[in-house]
Amino acid sequence: MAHKILIVDDAAFMRMMIKDILSKNGFDVVAEAADGAQAVAKYQEHQPDLVTMDITMPEMDGITALKEIKKMNPNAKVIMCSAMGQQAMVIDAIQAGAKDFIVKPFQADRVLEAINKTLS
Repeated sequence: MAHKILIVDDAAFMRMMIKDILSKNGFDVVAEAADGAQAVAKYQEHQPDLVTMDITMPEMDGITALKEIKKMNPNAKVIMCSAMGQQAMVIDAIQAGAKDFIVKPFQADRVLEAINKTLS
């Protein structure tokens, strides 16, 4: 059975790019969210195997959403996505429980490597 993935990014274009990479490689994108608050709600609703989470978003940022998801499910698998130059935030995310991070602009092989490593 295909792994269920939740994609979280405030940019529709970025969500589309990740969804495209994942769909072509046999993953099932069960939901998308445009901010951290939506991410937490969709996580609860769909219980995905993995979440790709943007760090910088309106409403609730990715690190806060990650902490909320970890409260619901301590075993949640979340990969953070960040633009260049956000190293401090990436460190915060890893300390908050993120399994890995991928840097924008996305490279398909790096996205798949991070996801496959996290799911195995």
